[in-house]
This record gives sequence, structure tokens and C-alpha cells, in this order.
Amino acid sequence: MSRYRRSNVTGATFFFTVVTYRRQPILTDEALRRALHDAILRVRERYPFTIDAWVLLPDHLHAIWTLHADDAGFGVRWGWVKRLVTRAVVAGYERSDWRNASRVARRESTIWQRRFWEHQIRDDADFAVHMDYAHFNPVKHGLVRSVADWPHSTFHRLVRSGIYPPDWAGGDKPFSDYAFDE
Repeated sequence: MSRYRRSNVTGATFFFTVVTYRRQPILTDEALRRALHDAILRVRERYPFTIDAWVLLPDHLHAIWTLHADDAGFGVRWGWVKRLVTRAVVAGYERSDWRNASRVARRESTIWQRRFWEHQIRDDADFAVHMDYAHFNPVKHGLVRSVADWPHSTFHRLVRSGIYPPDWAGGDKPFSDYAFDE
């Protein structure tokens, strides 16, 4: 039995990685992106949170969320997001040949990996490192040469608000030169 315990700090900021089942490259498909967008809007109506960063890649996503001061329930939010997305796109993305007894018993689809990874942001420096890591991820995975070239990211919103310069991580430096190399 696992001894892992998730953070239950109210009002905290968290970095998440959520992955598709068997790393299927489906998250940037129009239907799935639309379902994910709609699910986030619906979940935020009932369980508010702030999206500080969001990067959608074909087989995984990174997000940084800040919860309200009296709330620590990020797991509820991710559960609902995954559930709503699955319901919206199950007809086009469910793989019956991948369903096993465990997935059937848990009523899981073949769209998402069972869990997600989270990290509680400790301070401003940790926040900056994870913001950069998330936004640089499409370059790291060889999807684009420049962060600005990836359309599925909050990077563009953050450029408009003056947080990042438009040419940040423009492809001139290798990934290992950045402080967030892990």
C-alpha cells in the first residue's frame, strides 16, 4: 500500500502534470481541446481556482493553479475535469481493446492515466522555475524551436501582460542552459 500523501494546504499554488493513458498524442486534437476548455470552465464555476500557467502538449499537460484561501481540493477539480472531458469525447477516443479488469472495476476510460503528479509551490523562486519549466516544455520535447511558436499555452497571455518578453526562450539556447533543467 502506498504511503504517499497529497498536500492539503488551503490556498496554496500547485504545479501539475497530467498524462494521457499510454501517452496517446491526443490532447491537441480540436475535439479534445474543446472538451478540456469546456470542462475547466464548468469546474471553475463550482470549484473556483486561478490558472497561473497552462501548457497543453499532445500526450500531457502542465498547469499551475492557485486555490482559494479556504480550499485545498485540487484532486476533486482534476477528477471532475477528467470525468467531463471523458464524457464529451468518449465516443471518438475510447479504446475498448485497452480496457482491462482494473480499468473496468474503477470505471476508468482509456483517455487518462489514473493519477496525476503535483508539486506544491514553496515560494516565488519555485513559482518562477515551474512557470518557466511549463512554458519551455514544447521546446524541450522538440515540438517547436521557440516557446512563442507553441499555440497551446498561457505564454501568449503572459507576454501580453508583460510577464514574459515575446522572444523569451526563442530557441537560441539549449534546454540544459536553463535553470529549471531537471
